[in-house]
Amino acid sequence: MYEGAIQNLIDELGRLPGVGPKSAQRIAFHILSADPADVTRLATALRRVKELVRFCTVCFNVAETEQCRICRDTRRGVDVLCVVEEPKDVVAIERTGEFRGRYHVLGGAINPLEGIGPDNLRIRELMLRLGSGDVKELILATDPNTEGEATATYLALMVKPMGIAVSRLASGLPVGGDLEYADEITLGRAFEGRRSV
Repeated sequence: MYEGAIQNLIDELGRLPGVGPKSAQRIAFHILSADPADVTRLATALRRVKELVRFCTVCFNVAETEQCRICRDTRRGVDVLCVVEEPKDVVAIERTGEFRGRYHVLGGAINPLEGIGPDNLRIRELMLRLGSGDVKELILATDPNTEGEATATYLALMVKPMGIAVSRLASGLPVGGDLEYADEITLGRAFEGRRSV
């Protein structure tokens, strides 16, 4: 459509997840009209994230050092391990302020349709961590979708013989939601996960 640098920018932005052609074009023209100092800061941030950020050698969360800040925190419990799919899931759980244990980031979920099996995830590394004997409970915090459920089921079957307590995050109705708008699966899970008051 356009020529040269602007089309190259639109094409590269369009390769980002969740950015369609129209959004890519809008972002490209925003960058084109932005203050040069703002564009320089963005370019520097992109370059620095590729140069500095890596995966923690223990839990595979994002880090700028060999270990992430959570794995370096000696105040965190080593007896409870929470398994998540992606680093962004760690951030979501940390925002609650409810969990004081450690994490293990799988790097995705089992998805046969996309060719992602157990060997494509960091399950082998998880099993090595569990073999140390420090972990007493494993919390499976994978997404409540087909892939997340398959991953959680697979992990539960692998871990149960080790004598480690395995739990799954409860799922159900969101706060502020109406029962009439809940689908059957969500409502069923809410009943399964009910607790006494």
